[in-house]
Amino acid sequence: MYLPEDQSKLFCLECVSDSSHEKESAIFPYLEQLVKKYAVVNVYKAVDSIEGFEESLNVLLYEDRNFKDYDLLYFICKGSQNEIVINDYMYSLEEIAELFEGKLKGKILHFANSKLLDIDTETSQYFLDVTGAKAISGYVHHHPISSALLDMHFFGLYAEFDDVTNLVENLFEKHYALCTQLGFQLFY
Repeated sequence: MYLPEDQSKLFCLECVSDSSHEKESAIFPYLEQLVKKYAVVNVYKAVDSIEGFEESLNVLLYEDRNFKDYDLLYFICKGSQNEIVINDYMYSLEEIAELFEGKLKGKILHFANSKLLDIDTETSQYFLDVTGAKAISGYVHHHPISSALLDMHFFGLYAEFDDVTNLVENLFEKHYALCTQLGFQLFY
């Protein structure tokens, strides 16, 4: 698959209860809108186990020829603070950082609000230092509504603003109520 250089590219990894079911994800309409409205090319992968999670990340890192072109990694999984939970297995942000060691240069890892990103500056700095990521972002409030709509706007604005401070300022300017209600935060 050829990915044009001037478009933003997103890799979406969603943790589901059973990836063998042919049920469409609730995130698909948002991913479609990213392409139509913002020209953000995206790839979707569902996983239901820690083995599937690790295998997907290994394929992404070592076999996907387009990995270097992805600007954004979007993880939709459960968890809080410093951990994601996949099928009752807890995976720490430090473990994720070690998997991506030195490989996220210029990329943003964004978590949907199904996983609360309630971390301290030390943890975020460790992640950024180990991975080389441009930023890590997510939400501190678990809210009954999905963050998918705000996530879509965030990814769409990324196509316009390469600088993360301008990106966040514009996101808050356009969607202040939703940003504060969900507790959007970005570490860079």
